[in-house]
Amino acid sequence: MPEIVYLNGEFVPREEARLSVFDHGVLYGDGVFEGIRVYKRNIFRLKQHIDRLYGSARYILLPVPISREDLIEAICETCRRNHVEDGYIRLVVTRGEGDLGLDPFACRKPGLFIIASSVQLYPSEFYERGLPIVTASTRRFNSAALSGRVKSLNYLNNILAKIEAIHAGVPEALMLDQNGFVVECTGDNFFLVRDGEIFTPPIYQGALRGVTRDAVIELARQDGIPVHEERLTLYEVYEADECFLTGTAAEVVPVVNVDRREIGTGKPGPVTHRLLELFATITATDGVRY
Repeated sequence: MPEIVYLNGEFVPREEARLSVFDHGVLYGDGVFEGIRVYKRNIFRLKQHIDRLYGSARYILLPVPISREDLIEAICETCRRNHVEDGYIRLVVTRGEGDLGLDPFACRKPGLFIIASSVQLYPSEFYERGLPIVTASTRRFNSAALSGRVKSLNYLNNILAKIEAIHAGVPEALMLDQNGFVVECTGDNFFLVRDGEIFTPPIYQGALRGVTRDAVIELARQDGIPVHEERLTLYEVYEADECFLTGTAAEVVPVVNVDRREIGTGKPGPVTHRLLELFATITATDGVRY
């Protein structure tokens, strides 16, 4: 069965889903997006994703060309038409077709498309044994240039760091800010565990406020595990008892080696295992069913 894409108010086969080469999303990365998970026909924390999309769009003065209610229904219908039981949604708003100049107001109408498909996770052995990562030399861009809260279409900063990870033979890279403090990985938020307590970089430092990140923090605190949002250096990372990443596609994945330094025992730790269990209890119920 061919994949169906929602594109500017219509449902079209994947092969017919096309954008203009003059769309500013193509020309300049001018737009915002969300990646959303589906578990057993439950769109996980859809409201939080929609809120973040509208917040990102407001920040860059990009009007979303549809109401929140109609957008939610369009997302659900895209999932229905693709018979998605467990999968991944990519929701994108572009500035729309304009000219070759930078002026965003030359774009008359924003574009919107929704893809609902399968998701490629980390291999199962990474959840069982943990994954190695490296620290990228590419620094996370300064929040004074663009807030890390904005999930924009321009991911070159992350891609450059991802290239470093691939060249190092590992799946992810840790990114630092201009002062050498830990911010996040190329596609996931970063956490460490020390003496049974969880630490993660604050979002004001330039990290994306991940939906999975927020869920894990809530679950940990409900379970009596203290969580601290504070600045971290590589020293704290190397000395940690456990490290793990969170993200829409990754969920909760343990990290056992950073820059060839073994973390803790070199195996996924008890706090990470507990959070994996807790997270699995809410994925099929916390959100919008269709």
